[in-house]
Parts: sequence; C-alpha cells; structure tokens
Amino acid sequence: MDFGLTEDQRALRTRVIAFARDRLGHSAAADDRSGTFPWKDWRACAGHGVLGWPVPAAYGGSGLDPLTTMIALEALGYGCRDNGLVFAINNHLWGCVIYLLEHGSQEQKDRYLKPLCDGSLIGAHALSEPEAGSDMLSMTSTARREGDHYVLNGTKWFVSNAPVADVFVTFARTSERGSAQQQLSAFLVTTDLPGVTKVRDFAKLGLRSTPMGAVQFSETPVPAENLIGQEGAGYSVFSSTIEWERAFIFASHVGAMQRLLESSIDHATSRRQFGRPIGSFQGVSHQIAEMKIRLELARLILYQVGWLKREGRMALLESTIAKIFISESLVQTALGAVQVHGARGYLEDWGIERELRDALGAPIYAGSSSVQRGILAELLGLHGSLAGGNAGNPARVRQEKGR
Repeated sequence: MDFGLTEDQRALRTRVIAFARDRLGHSAAADDRSGTFPWKDWRACAGHGVLGWPVPAAYGGSGLDPLTTMIALEALGYGCRDNGLVFAINNHLWGCVIYLLEHGSQEQKDRYLKPLCDGSLIGAHALSEPEAGSDMLSMTSTARREGDHYVLNGTKWFVSNAPVADVFVTFARTSERGSAQQQLSAFLVTTDLPGVTKVRDFAKLGLRSTPMGAVQFSETPVPAENLIGQEGAGYSVFSSTIEWERAFIFASHVGAMQRLLESSIDHATSRRQFGRPIGSFQGVSHQIAEMKIRLELARLILYQVGWLKREGRMALLESTIAKIFISESLVQTALGAVQVHGARGYLEDWGIERELRDALGAPIYAGSSSVQRGILAELLGLHGSLAGGNAGNPARVRQEKGR
C-alpha cells in the first residue's frame, strides 16, 4: 500500500484548505455560543462541491474515490475551525448519502442525490431511540405495510442534523417473524410527509453548530418505493454501511489534530517564560511529541481504511480500530493543546477550549468506544463480546476473521 499523495490529491488538498480558511468558520465562536447552524457556510460548501465528494458525477457529485475523499475531508477538518459545521457535513454524507449510494434504488438515486449534493436537501441518520441507543435490535419503532406504503410509528433520539434535516435514513421493525436481524427494515423518510414532527432540540457540550434533536413519526405514510433495499434487510444495510461512518467521519478529526499540533508548536516556540521558550521545557515538549505520534498513527490507520474501500474490500476491523484510536487521540490532543496554551487554552477568546469541548463527543458518537472494543474483541475470536445488537453482521464478522 502506497499512501503517498498523487499530484491531483495534493492539489485538491491545497484547494480545500484555502477554501476552508477563506470561506468557512469565521463565525464559529458566535455560532458555538448561540448554537446556530451556519447556513451561509453550508451553502458555500455545497457550491464548492463538498457535499458531493464521494458521489458520482452522473448524480451531481465529484466522483472522488474513497481514499481521495478521506484526504479532502482531512483537509476540510484542518482548514475549517468550525468543527460543528464539519460534523454536520459528515453526518449528511455518511449517515444519509452513502446509504443511497450503496443500497438505494435507481429511482431513489435519481430523485435525491442531486439535491443532497447541491445542498438543497440536508440528510440525517435516525437510528437511536430513547430506550435503545447502540442496541439496534431493541428498537421499538414499527412500520406496517398497507397497500403501496408503510405506516411508520416511533421516536428517534440524538439525531444529528435533525432540526434542519429534510431527509432521514431511519429504521423500523416491519415484522415479528424470523430472527431479530430479519425483522428490521431501512427507509428514506422526508419531512414533508404527514406525521413527521421534530419534537425537540438538544443543547450540547460541544459541536453546538451541529443541531441535534429528536424526531417523531406518528402514523407516517412512507411510500413503499422509499424502502432502502429489501424488507427485512435493514440490519444488513446498516452493518454493511457503518464502516464508512466509523472511519470517514474521523478523517476530519485527523485534520483537526494537525491544526492543534501546529497551534501548540507555534505557541510553544513564541511564548517565553523564565527567559526561554516554553517549548524548551520537557513537560511541554513531550506533550507536543505525543501529539505528533498520535497524528501520524491516526493518519496511517485512516488511509488504510480509505485504500481498502477504494479497492472494494471490507474494512470492518480496520474501521473499528480507526474509530477507537482516532476519537480517543483527538480528545488527548485537544486536552494537550489546552495544557500547552495554559490560561489561553482555558479562555474562550483563543478557541482552544472549544476544540476540547468539540472533541469530547468523538468516543461516543458512531458507536461508543466500549461498543467498538466489543466488536473488535468479537473479530479477534472472543465470542460473546459484542456489546448490544448493533455490532455488525455475523456473517461479515466471520468473513473478516477468515480473510
């Protein structure tokens, strides 16, 4: 595997960084304080093609291969200081768009991908429920078939982008027969359907410019053509697509880690105490050295997943490792940046404390670190280690262990 960037990839990275620095995140501090979604920046990203990076040109996208998409997302995370905006984009791409690309019908792709790419539709992923978070098989939402539509009932919780979303990829129980996995189906639900209600917004510790909320479906008539894949295939649709979310969301985090490292080096070389730069003190220099180690290792596992997906191969094990390592490394790097910057890192004016608050959710969303470690243990042959029902398709687990 050669992870050296091609000339085109280097040029793309340069363009994305320049765009992000010039056009995005200028109101990040204010939007963080008010919990405001940055509509102007969202539209700028749509105009720059960000919302369609992995989508084929035939559907209005850029047609970037998976590894190149990762490189672009890393550059976006590096250049844009509004981590909430970047997180909203990632949820749109890997919680909605990728489901249509991987499992959508031709009619669904023709109808929805172009507006999702041009930003006129915002996508969200509605999976968690009040009493069933990571335990997908315990969800209580139901969808019963009535003629040419399904009647959907249930409440979805902790849905990123929910307050501004137009399209939800959601899951519901369509049968009580067969295994728990065979009872679930996936649907594309638009907010213009009767009975779709955004019932609340959640105030958060970080990523405040990504709105999060709950959505309720009450006797919602979902057209049968909005079924994603086959009835009863919801669990396999989810488990075969979650690889993308678990790794690709965290590409932007690697860019943020690079930004925090550079900010810490700049501060450590310019800030003087006791007659010399603080970077000359071992306590500071070792902290920064650890940031660099985490960054390089995170980038390696990230690019490995990108390469595997580009080659059309499964990456369940690698994406699980990437999710654990990158999310936890981001927290440690952000905490280190606060410590290196001292009082400046603790105050709002310098924005470092916001980076730490934004980072703290990373080991939780897209499956918590404890759930991911259970998945990894199962992949290593430690049977019964999977946490909850949301771990992955058992057949895929067997394939991963035997490859």
